[in-house]
Amino acid sequence: GEETGAMETMLAKIADFYDEEVDAAVDALTALLEPVMMVFLGGTVGGLLIAMYLPIFKIADTIG
Repeated sequence: GEETGAMETMLAKIADFYDEEVDAAVDALTALLEPVMMVFLGGTVGGLLIAMYLPIFKIADTIG
């Protein structure tokens, strides 16, 4: 780079390379994080449903 006078070109190539590396890492992390978030949200919604319906079923058992 310095010896040939093409420092700007070399730095641009390095910047492009690292930009692609960061994009690949972010894509991999996103692909891993999406299923984890879906399981977490499903568990949260399931827990809320159980917390809401369990007392109703207990009242129905007590009455009937």
